[in-house]
Amino acid sequence: MLNQKISYQIIRSSRRTMSLEIKPDGRIIVRAPLRLSETRIRKFVEEKQEWILKNLEKIQKRDEQREHVPRLSALERQHLQNKACVVIPRRVAYFAEKIGVTYGKITLRQQKTRWGSCAANGNLNFNWLLILAPSEVLDYVVVHELCHRREMNHSQAFWNEVEAILPDYRERQKWLKDNGWRLMEEGM
Repeated sequence: MLNQKISYQIIRSSRRTMSLEIKPDGRIIVRAPLRLSETRIRKFVEEKQEWILKNLEKIQKRDEQREHVPRLSALERQHLQNKACVVIPRRVAYFAEKIGVTYGKITLRQQKTRWGSCAANGNLNFNWLLILAPSEVLDYVVVHELCHRREMNHSQAFWNEVEAILPDYRERQKWLKDNGWRLMEEGM
């Protein structure tokens, strides 16, 4: 065992299980049932120590890389936002027809944590910074949100819908998970 002292915050609630969360700034949150002992919580954290340290190391590497990410100028931002206003609705129309769904209004914004969302009424929101991603990744987010028009959840049925359109969606999803933070930083 690694036996390194890990500090964490405990949030208790009327839940039945424990969960562990590592915030982007490296803070560790343990969510636990109201009456669970401190000893049991500490044991839970110790059991997850290897996973925690691996993820803290990833955060540290990402923070070091952040210093080297170039920022967009105001002119570049405006140009890319205009481009996104043309490209993203085109991709939505293309894939909506392919999937066989309708949609409402499309809104583009700069969000800090999301790439897209689909409201129950069919309105779609996309982060305009997707225009900085490879086109395959942008298409993945569009398909993901449009598939919510059939399945408003992330069940196996939902992922089957995504996979029917993009058999390689996992690679595209992984690219976004591994590199999306760079796009967010660039757009700051």
